[in-house]
Amino acid sequence: MSKQLLIYERVVPLSSEAHRDVSVKMSDSFDFARDLNSVPLLAAEFASAVPDHPIVFAGQGDAIFPAIILGLEQDANLCVDAEGGWTGGYIPAFLRRYPFVFSQEAGNFTLCIDEGFAGLNRDGRGERLFDVDGNRTSFLQNMLTFVSQYQAQFERTRLFCQRLASLDLLEPAQARFSTPAGRSGTLSGFMTINRDRLKAIPEASLHEMFATDELELCFIHLHSLQNINRLGNRVPAAEAVATAAE
Repeated sequence: MSKQLLIYERVVPLSSEAHRDVSVKMSDSFDFARDLNSVPLLAAEFASAVPDHPIVFAGQGDAIFPAIILGLEQDANLCVDAEGGWTGGYIPAFLRRYPFVFSQEAGNFTLCIDEGFAGLNRDGRGERLFDVDGNRTSFLQNMLTFVSQYQAQFERTRLFCQRLASLDLLEPAQARFSTPAGRSGTLSGFMTINRDRLKAIPEASLHEMFATDELELCFIHLHSLQNINRLGNRVPAAEAVATAAE
């Protein structure tokens, strides 16, 4: 897996002064995610993502975080088609919150927007961010609520990963894949939970992880790994699109 690439180009804080007359025309296109072969996944999303995606862990130290694999090669997302449509089933919240995001400074969070987003305009197309009096519109308030909920779940997920690390449950992993056309390869650069170590954790930790649903998250992750071969099955269609484009 490649290092997580940023999808934001020009992130700026939202303000009624700078964005009073700005509107956002949301789109069904996921072109902005075309070059991502993985994206972060919140713990609250595991159950929704498991029918469609392999769930792994990436990063190091305090930066370990769950991720879903979207492609088998660097800079290749098999879940976005030639028109920018999403074909991968569940869409992670990391992508659904775009072009909005929180920035953090000295413990304070500020709602920001990517001014590189193609739907940003001053022509009145889509949803206004502020009304004529400079107050948040219902659209912007809904986005603020969504991003706030994302941030809260981010912290919960970070604590889950800290527990996995403290119990030494994660290990580097590789996965072999094959395509219907006969091509095979190996995917690496991620971590998975060691099942034997999970079954051997202290009883006190076991009870606590059961009570917090973290034990369920562990087994959802392990079950999801079979989806790597499902990604392999997407490759022929993706290659056909590339050939047609050439």
